[in-house]
Amino acid sequence: MLADVRITTNQEQFDSSTGIKIKYANESNVADHFTIGNHGLLFETNIREQKIQCFELTDFKAFFKTETGDYPFDIFSASFYLLSRYEEYLPHKKDSYGRYAHENSLAFKENFLHLPIINIWVNHFIKMLQEKYPGMQVSLPPCTFFPTYDIDMAFSYKHKGWLRNIGGFFKSPSLGRIRVLLGLKKDFFDSYEWLDELHSRHNLQPLYFFLIAAKNSRYDKNVLPGKKAMRHLVQQHANKYPAGIHPSWQSGDQPGLLKKEKELLETISEQPVTKSRQHYIRFNLPEGYRQLPGHGITDDYSMGYGSINGFRASVASSFNWFDLQKNEPALLRVHPFCYMDANSFYEQKYSAEEAFSELLQYYAICKKVKGQMISIWHNNFLGTDPQFKGWREIYEQFIIEVQHPCF
Repeated sequence: MLADVRITTNQEQFDSSTGIKIKYANESNVADHFTIGNHGLLFETNIREQKIQCFELTDFKAFFKTETGDYPFDIFSASFYLLSRYEEYLPHKKDSYGRYAHENSLAFKENFLHLPIINIWVNHFIKMLQEKYPGMQVSLPPCTFFPTYDIDMAFSYKHKGWLRNIGGFFKSPSLGRIRVLLGLKKDFFDSYEWLDELHSRHNLQPLYFFLIAAKNSRYDKNVLPGKKAMRHLVQQHANKYPAGIHPSWQSGDQPGLLKKEKELLETISEQPVTKSRQHYIRFNLPEGYRQLPGHGITDDYSMGYGSINGFRASVASSFNWFDLQKNEPALLRVHPFCYMDANSFYEQKYSAEEAFSELLQYYAICKKVKGQMISIWHNNFLGTDPQFKGWREIYEQFIIEVQHPCF
């Protein structure tokens, strides 16, 4: 964003430098540099409950208000608090899946969960700097949309074995199941060719995450990787797109499974696997992220809620994870998502039409702040299952809007 940036703690060096200068200190406005008041959080080494009082600043909220300087709040401390997920290290209530409950978050309580507030702050901060330094030029990257998919139920009926299908039929009799198994109808969750065509037509490069659990469990219900069809599906996609690991629910209870699942995916896909997204977004900090770099994961796409759509880290840009407990940066890049189809359908109880409006809303927000919108879709939502009627159509329409915006 800015070229030739230097950071110094030497007062003489700061005073003698020319050009745009920003000082992080509690002092009154000074003509020759821009001052940001220091709240103190960045100099603490312990984790404690922070006293946070939000206030309105033009058309958005902020906190860690300062009384001196050119900027009305400590943007560095406030951003660090949200990006580090500081509040998730404090005592909190878990949801029914053992995850950090979104109701605990400051963003939810203060009604800015739907906003990438840090991007908004950055844009405002730039404007304030330009008021003091009118000749300053800042170029932000354009808004981007990045589609990602979780393949945790590759097929509805096919390749699951007769025992599972017979049991499923008695629980929920279905003529459709019989027709699929007899080869008279395409599997309801098979949306792969349709997605390929959509990506090709709109020049999209998506990212697929595959659940490769060695055995099924209550929350791991994918076709097992020993099945030829599952291996073929992975290989087919890995030949065109990057493939990431979707660590099973079981791996959250048995840490050694992550290594085995990742190595199995690498064997099947014949490519290194460096990206991950947790199944059911099941992870807690710092343990959930701490284990990833040791297994060769450099990029994680789990930063979001599995219970509501929005910006968990209050940002629409990727960032390096900071291990707050160890008080040190980690070798892991975090890519936050703001929209997941399952949240819209199961948690928020939206219709396809309401989900379409929600998608457009998030894209418009990301576009305005020049951020990145990452969405999560599942192949079953985009197939032909009657339960998800209309969802394929609204996703295609959304892709068209993103490529040729008319809003």
